[in-house]
Amino acid sequence: MKVWLRRIGIAVFGLVLLIAAGGGGIYGVTDRRFAKQYDIETESVAIPTDSNSIARGRHLATAVGKCVDCHDQGLKGKVMIDDPAFGQLSTSNLTTGSGGVLNNYSNEQLVRAIRHGVKADGKPALFMPSQEFYYFNDEDLGALIAFIRSLPPADNVLPPTRLGSLPRALYLGKKLDLISAELIDHTKRPPAVPAGVTPEYGEYMAQTGGCMGCHGPGLSGGAVPGTPPDFPKATNITPTGIGTWSEADFIKAMRSGMRPNGTAINPFMPWSYVGQLTDDELKALWLYLASVPPKDSGLR
Repeated sequence: MKVWLRRIGIAVFGLVLLIAAGGGGIYGVTDRRFAKQYDIETESVAIPTDSNSIARGRHLATAVGKCVDCHDQGLKGKVMIDDPAFGQLSTSNLTTGSGGVLNNYSNEQLVRAIRHGVKADGKPALFMPSQEFYYFNDEDLGALIAFIRSLPPADNVLPPTRLGSLPRALYLGKKLDLISAELIDHTKRPPAVPAGVTPEYGEYMAQTGGCMGCHGPGLSGGAVPGTPPDFPKATNITPTGIGTWSEADFIKAMRSGMRPNGTAINPFMPWSYVGQLTDDELKALWLYLASVPPKDSGLR
């Protein structure tokens, strides 16, 4: 499955919530929240122009933040969902081509959109996982924006996002994070974490990569929030769950999609992106996973 599915968390049991909530009230409440204006002080981040920084930004958009999964290759956007119950979800064309939004954004507004989940018009971005991207430090955020600015124009006019009753009901029932701007402390800036083969940098990789979104804040796995009871459970990736693995086992699993015992990792886990991390990044991530408190599975 695609990364967007684990973030959106479309749940069958949400239909029950929909009936309980009442359709008319759902639209009124959610429309007001969707239209809320966020007055967030824009942050100045240096945007480099050199080729190494742009390459770093491409790496961040692919292996770390996995932006290409939602916004497609070239970040030209796409229709991700077109369903009668859900509605239609289109991701933004982030280029300067026809249908693109990049010309509408200053660098400061791009910082605000990525780190705070707020669009150029001050309204919240829907389905944007800024609660994860918030942790990008200034250097990486600058490189990511440099990469976005370097993209060639792509003509791709997309239909507007229209949300039906189901995702709105799930959102009001706290089963679906639609508005990341509501989850972020906008008064703080993320701490700077030096790159290196350290548990601290591994935690940075886990935070910006969204590991906690599925595996839980304690990384003990269990039911992924917003998914049906029979949906694949996230694996316990604390020392309790993967304590018998070696660093080499972990790196091989992320690169091949196969566990040490020969079983395949469920494609719901975006290992194909994680496997594109550098050796040092994967080693740091492994050190972090080995350092977290052991927990029994499902104790999030």
